[in-house]
Amino acid sequence: MRLLLLADTHVPKRARDLPAAVWTAVDDADLVVHAGDWVAPELLDRLEGRAARMLAVWGNNDGPRLRERLPELATAVVEGVRLGVVHETGPSGGRGARMRALYPDLDLLVFGHSHIPWDTSVGGLRLLNPGSPTDRRRQPHCTYMTLTLAAGRVHDVELHRLERPTARGT
Repeated sequence: MRLLLLADTHVPKRARDLPAAVWTAVDDADLVVHAGDWVAPELLDRLEGRAARMLAVWGNNDGPRLRERLPELATAVVEGVRLGVVHETGPSGGRGARMRALYPDLDLLVFGHSHIPWDTSVGGLRLLNPGSPTDRRRQPHCTYMTLTLAAGRVHDVELHRLERPTARGT
C-alpha cells in the first residue's frame, strides 16, 4: 500500500493551494496521512473528496471547525503496520524514547508541527515527519514523504523536495 505523508499545509495562510506535485501524489496514494495544521477546513474537504483513503488529525493552528471533524490522535492497522498520526511530539531531544513510551503499541508514528523532516527509529517505533509542502521555514526546501507498507513492514520511505514556491505559494 502506497502512503503519502503530509503535515503543516497551512492553506490558505502560507499558500493558496497545495503544489501540483502534491496533488499528483494524492492521486497516486492508497492512503493520505495528514499530521495537522490545515488552518481551514476547505483543504480537508478537497482532500477527502480526492484521496482514496485518509487518516488525519488536527494541529495547534486548527480551529474548532477542524477539531470537530478530526481527532488529536488517529490510529489504524494498515498492511499489518500499527500506524499512528499526531501533530505535536514536543522537543526533538529525547523524542524517540518519549514517543516509544507514550505509544507502546505503534510501529509507525507520523507527526508534524516543526516543519522539519524527520526519520528515526527507536525500540521498534519508526518516527516520520514529512516537513511542510507549503512553508519551509528554516529548511532549504518544502517537502512531503511517500512510503510503502507491506507485510507488516515500512518500505521505500522517500522525502520529496519541492521547488521553492513563489510569493503566497503558487
